[in-house]
Amino acid sequence: MAESMQGLHRTCRCAEVTKEMKGKEIVLMGWVQKARDKGGIIFVDLRDRSGIMQLIFENGSIDADGFAKAGKLRSEFVIAVTGVVEERGGAVNKNLATGEIELRVNSLRVLSEAEVPPFPIEEKCKTKDEIRLKYRYLDLRRPDIQKNIMLKSKVMMLTRQFFAKEGFMEIETPMLGKSTPEGARDYLVPSRVHPGHFYGLPQSPQLYKQLLMCSGYDRYIQIARCFRDEDLRADRQPEFTQIDMELSFVDVDDVIDVNERFLAYLFKEVLDVEVKLPIQRITWQEAMDRFGSDKPDMRFGMELHDVSDVVRNCGFSVFTSALENGGSVRGINAEGQGAMPRKKIDKLVEFAKGYGAKGLAYIAIAEDGTRKSSFAKFMTEGEMDALVAAMDGKPGDLLLFAADKKKLVYDVLGALRLELAKQMDLLDKNEYRFVWVTEFPLLEWSEEENRFTAMHHPFTMLMEEDLPLLDTDPGKVRAKAYDIVLNGNEIGGGSVRIHQDDIQERMFKELGFTKEEAYEQFGFLLDAFKYGVPPHAGLAYGLDRLVMLMAKVDSIRDVIAFPKVKDASCLMTQSPSVVSEAQLKELDLEVRPEEDEN
Repeated sequence: MAESMQGLHRTCRCAEVTKEMKGKEIVLMGWVQKARDKGGIIFVDLRDRSGIMQLIFENGSIDADGFAKAGKLRSEFVIAVTGVVEERGGAVNKNLATGEIELRVNSLRVLSEAEVPPFPIEEKCKTKDEIRLKYRYLDLRRPDIQKNIMLKSKVMMLTRQFFAKEGFMEIETPMLGKSTPEGARDYLVPSRVHPGHFYGLPQSPQLYKQLLMCSGYDRYIQIARCFRDEDLRADRQPEFTQIDMELSFVDVDDVIDVNERFLAYLFKEVLDVEVKLPIQRITWQEAMDRFGSDKPDMRFGMELHDVSDVVRNCGFSVFTSALENGGSVRGINAEGQGAMPRKKIDKLVEFAKGYGAKGLAYIAIAEDGTRKSSFAKFMTEGEMDALVAAMDGKPGDLLLFAADKKKLVYDVLGALRLELAKQMDLLDKNEYRFVWVTEFPLLEWSEEENRFTAMHHPFTMLMEEDLPLLDTDPGKVRAKAYDIVLNGNEIGGGSVRIHQDDIQERMFKELGFTKEEAYEQFGFLLDAFKYGVPPHAGLAYGLDRLVMLMAKVDSIRDVIAFPKVKDASCLMTQSPSVVSEAQLKELDLEVRPEEDEN
């Protein structure tokens, strides 16, 4: 039977009890982690978000009724206890902050009883994700998950403190806005008042924060909820949180400067990690050429080698035909992997095929210098020697090659580089390697739409020196865009925005918008620009992804209180769900029944 806590007040949390409190009477409240009945004495581990405190119940210290109640305690009962802090009579537990002390209980109240939970409430629980997420309110009691959620709370608090000192104002922007065609799919919200019309939930506060710059607010910051209806993966959710900012009267270096200082402050305060400033910068082209990725993991080498010129006239048609079709031949050197068994190499070939490769060529160099290769019979010994030299190949190395269109070669070798790093145990979660990637392409060609699309968004400023290329070779125009990358993860990105009418008009033209279409979608922003718009730039971090890396976990689900699963559903609340006919009628909507597949 549950009791009330009337007249009882918690004095501190479990792990806040210290040796200096010895002899003091205190009140603790929390959940029973486990209870051990040793006959005349009962030990109970009491848990709250701070940690665990050992309680001791003994006849004489507590009355018979209280001792009897203590004997019935089970895991996850919620209790309140009054007792006196004393040094442990038994062995000290060095794994606990309170391992040298215990609480001798003189009063017990059972505030709530509990059924046996479907899985143990403990760290590193091996329970399947589906069960954990169905009972997420129990999963959130686990100390490792609580530690992640508290770390995220601290990051948010420190973020607000830092940017407030830097002169930023926190301003909220609307959740119900206009659906825009560029970028990912919007989540749509039907309007009851305007039948047949829909709001779009924000993919980011982009347009509103630019309007705030037009309104003279100078420096804006928001910890903003955002929504994207796209396929999920380990570091992506349909709803997520951004640290979103915009600054007026700035250029690239100003945005990078304040954000480098922010990251240094955050990592020092939260993890006691020193971030060396300035953070390295590389251009997008350099990142692709060296790492095959625009979010390179800088914790290890294994960089790409362009061997196109070396094999241009060789006898291996896979290489030469790729080059004749305007492609590229590149390779990576997996140092020390020359003795890799053929079966493992075959698995790497299949891995590469998963990224679009037709195959993967290789040269395995034994410790004695002898070579095994998938294509040696097509090349002379001199050609092979030149290729190995171009790859800095040594005895014991494994050389892997991709030949195809340049983009495909980048994709294949960039992914293969990371796969090999995992297999070779080169990824240290305790190391934090930042890099800025700058000068992204302004536009990318969409085969699907048969037109250029904005790589960032339609308001991204181009490099001034590339302005003539907008008419002659749009694909080569570089943007004043920048991403901040940590350990192979893009944690933030932004750009300088276009604030000149003529350039914005040319940008819309390149994207295939007529003046009328541009005004239909973005008229309110374009109108605002007529009344004096300052040069401005911004950046947004994926807060969940950043905290995931700081917490050294593999999924952002472990740093979000109530995450969704792969199909964007919530196993706990069973959402999304069917709504009543009355609700649909109010919104002037009708749900079409699913068609029979037959």
